[in-house]
Amino acid sequence: MPAVLQAEDQISVERSISAFVTHDWQDHFDRIGRGIIISDTNSRVLQHWTKDGEMRIYPTSVPLTDDLTKRGYTSVVEKRKNPGWAPTPSMRERNPEWPAYVQGGDPSNPLGTRALYLSWQYYRIHGTHDTRKIGRRSSNGCIGLYNEHIEEVFGRTLVGTQVKLI
Repeated sequence: MPAVLQAEDQISVERSISAFVTHDWQDHFDRIGRGIIISDTNSRVLQHWTKDGEMRIYPTSVPLTDDLTKRGYTSVVEKRKNPGWAPTPSMRERNPEWPAYVQGGDPSNPLGTRALYLSWQYYRIHGTHDTRKIGRRSSNGCIGLYNEHIEEVFGRTLVGTQVKLI
């Protein structure tokens, strides 16, 4: 006789990502150049093309609100391993209890193990130690990836890589 599930035995599963939407880089850029990153803040996915045209897809976290979400074209201007983190002035205003600075490598550092600095001040594509954030609206403006994914993207990304957030 089949087992009967009682109401208290049922498990509720919350979906954090509805579906990945992929893009063709040619719809957004004229040439691949040093590489391309397209981050779709609606489907919470990052697509990365190397200068050789190899493409990989990664799930991301995105900003909490549309007000915190910057969209448009930018580029990677710097790469840092174990970056230190300082909250922006607006973050400090909203959260005065936050520390002024967190050293790289500290488990409480929200930038994780690697960060790609964009030409927009305060905006990064970075890792996270808090894996619950991936697939959700959870950041103050940045795009977050699992640490193992940002390490892969970091290793394949050149300074000068073109970036578009949509």
